[in-house]
Amino acid sequence: MVGTLPTPICPQGQTCHKQDLNLGVMGLEKVVEELHDNVPSVTWDFEGIHYFDNGPLTVQYLFVLDTLNFCFWPDEELHYDHLAAGLKAALENDSSVFDADRLKSYSGPQLRKLLNWSRPLPLEDERVRLLHEVGTELEKSFGGKAANLVTAAGNSAVCLVELVTRHFPGFRDHSVYKGHQVFLYKRAQIFVADLWGAFKGQGYGAFHDIGSVTIFADYIVPAVLRQLGVLTYSPSLATIVDGKKELPSGTEEEVEIRACTIYAVEKLRELIGTKAGKEVLSIQLDLWLWSCGVKCPSLQHHRTLSIYY
Repeated sequence: MVGTLPTPICPQGQTCHKQDLNLGVMGLEKVVEELHDNVPSVTWDFEGIHYFDNGPLTVQYLFVLDTLNFCFWPDEELHYDHLAAGLKAALENDSSVFDADRLKSYSGPQLRKLLNWSRPLPLEDERVRLLHEVGTELEKSFGGKAANLVTAAGNSAVCLVELVTRHFPGFRDHSVYKGHQVFLYKRAQIFVADLWGAFKGQGYGAFHDIGSVTIFADYIVPAVLRQLGVLTYSPSLATIVDGKKELPSGTEEEVEIRACTIYAVEKLRELIGTKAGKEVLSIQLDLWLWSCGVKCPSLQHHRTLSIYY
């Protein structure tokens, strides 16, 4: 679907009530007031864990990173940092490690070795399958280079998301909610955002429509919004989340959490614009909220086994 970015399931209006979630303007306004008209600036790679050489190899690294960027929670000791830093170290040790022909052939144990991880990864078979998919399609359609994929988008974030989701099925993050197809595209969009952040909006990170990108509906950001009082869960959903019970992928509750998170941050961005007179990108708000969440290990988030986040 050309030009399609995430679709909110909440109707336009002052509040959003779904079966298991509630989003109200008062919670959003409180957040804006506490920010004192100043959204904290969080730079890309604030932890210093990513590879960057200002060239095509960085693009290849980021595409592999975002191919594998999902579902860490089943292993309490595994975090995003392990993935980003592990892939960085592997690339610094061998510049051909992410060549398309090698991506097509990795096994689970070989992936673990790349990441310097001693035990099976969550959804390891799926991670390997997605690496094979990426290597095969990059080789078939883009000369083996993710940089060619980015160039083909013509500096359009929307076009790049469309290209990624068209050519790589593993990035087609969508669900059916009450008979309607809902597009969320977390990993496809975060690839765009990583490029924009790493290259500081220049070169491979230059997108004339970067404002079209929404936040990335994962399990950290909704937990932060809940803690801030922006999202309120029903008693039944709160019991599942706080009890660390699995919430199956594709259920109404899971789709509501993710879609209402996108809607909430879009409303937050609008409020900052009207009340503070400042323009802020959704992806900047996402980075701020996500950085808050990863610094709070006691934060209770929903648990869904998914290749999409």
